[in-house]
Amino acid sequence: SSGINAEWPLRPGIGGWINWTFSGFVTTKVPFALTLRFKDMLQRGVQLTTLDASWVSSASWYFINVFGLRSIYSLFLGPDNEADQSMMMATQMTAPGAPPDMKKAYKEEWEALEVRNHRWALENI
Repeated sequence: SSGINAEWPLRPGIGGWINWTFSGFVTTKVPFALTLRFKDMLQRGVQLTTLDASWVSSASWYFINVFGLRSIYSLFLGPDNEADQSMMMATQMTAPGAPPDMKKAYKEEWEALEVRNHRWALENI
């Protein structure tokens, strides 16, 4: 609970930074025609009334990629993958008040670490 409360003030700042960084220019155009109802959603941060609705602003493209690729990740990486941030957020929201034991987590990662020796393909040439 204390970790979630400590992160909460950062979220509006991160959202503002994303809006400031990715707004104001057009990134891509979808290969099909869209109605004007999609214009507000896909052209966030671009204030051009004459621009066709099929053009996508960079801020909208960012959010489409972050939230829209979840099903692609689960298709290739399986349903319980590390790229699915919604699972991580759900566990943080439902976690009991005690913070996780970081020493135990680091120890588990250390034990799972596998060191490999690199073999050069052109070593004997």
